[in-house]
Formats: sequence, structure tokens, C-alpha cells
Amino acid sequence: MKIDRLLVAAAFILALAVSPALAQTRPAAPAGSQAPAASTGNVPESKIALIYSEAFLDAKLGIARFNTLVTTLNREFQPRQTELQGMQQRIQQLTDELTKTAAVADPKTLQLKQEQLDQLKKDFQRKGEDAQAAYDKRRKEMFSPLQDDISKALEAYAKAHNINVIIDGSQVPLVYAADTLDITRAFINEFNSKNPATAAVTPPR
Repeated sequence: MKIDRLLVAAAFILALAVSPALAQTRPAAPAGSQAPAASTGNVPESKIALIYSEAFLDAKLGIARFNTLVTTLNREFQPRQTELQGMQQRIQQLTDELTKTAAVADPKTLQLKQEQLDQLKKDFQRKGEDAQAAYDKRRKEMFSPLQDDISKALEAYAKAHNINVIIDGSQVPLVYAADTLDITRAFINEFNSKNPATAAVTPPR
């Protein structure tokens, strides 16, 4: 298991990318119904805004709750990380000892060390897989509420400012967009003001 802020961030952005507040699709027509004829009325005016969700993750200027959760998550799993690092060092140490003494050591001693190394590798793999599974579960448990809150806040922000469409520039390639369309900083500031970084974190189950 490797505690990596970038991996957490990638998973977080991926979840936001499919958020209904960032992208909504037209509902499918009921079975058997005909598609409506092309409208001949006036084309409605649409107010489009641009947001860059990657900025949410900035350690200094992003969404404060995200950084608090990352710190909490890493702190919870630091003991496992330390244990795995110690096991990895021991594996390397035994491997080096076997390599250096292979030609001169007693065969029984070599066999004993090899058995110790094999068992240690198995334990390391098992504990690593268990730790990774627990880490992924805890990460989802901690960040899902924040993702939901951001999604709802984006929807509320759009309605309050008469925005019809919000495009995530971190997910959609853009050829050009005027700076005046970018609401990223304004949204982050508003979200942080209403959602302090000290919000309670769900304790592990």
C-alpha cells in the first residue's frame, strides 16, 4: 500500500466528473413514443460557466475540507504504512544476506533464511493487500459525503446565478474559453465559507 495524495485526488476528480451537478443528460423518451418534432419557437438563452475541478484539490487555495480529509486519512493509515516499510526493509536485508553468503554459508543456514524470506514475502503481500483494501474502503467512506456536498453546492450555485450549464474544464478539452466564464475561484471561496475545514470526519467502522 502506498499513501499517495495524487491517487486520492485522481479518484476524487473521477467521482466529480460523473456528478449530476456537473453533467446532466436528457432523460430517455418512453418506449413506443415518437421523438418530438423540431421546435420552431425561440431558442432559449443559455448561460454557460466553466469550472476546473482540479483546483478543488490545491493544498493552499483549494477546497479546505479535501485537504483536511487527506491528512486525516493518511494519519489513520500511517501505522500500517510504517509496518509495511519495515517488512520491506527486512525483505531486502534477507535478500542481500542470501546473495552475499550463498557461496560460503552452511546450506542449512541458507535454507532457513530462504524459508524466512519466503514467509516474510507472503506476509508482506497479504498485509499489503489487506491494507490497500481497507484504505480504499475508508477513502470512499470519507470522501463520498464531500463529493455529494460539492455536487449539491454546485447545483445551488448555478441556480443562484442563473447558470444553465457548468462545464468541467479539467475533464473536457477546450479550444478556447473566455476568462469571464471561469467560476472556479468564486465557487471555492463560497464553498469554503459555508463548509469549514474542521467539519467532523466519520469515524472508521
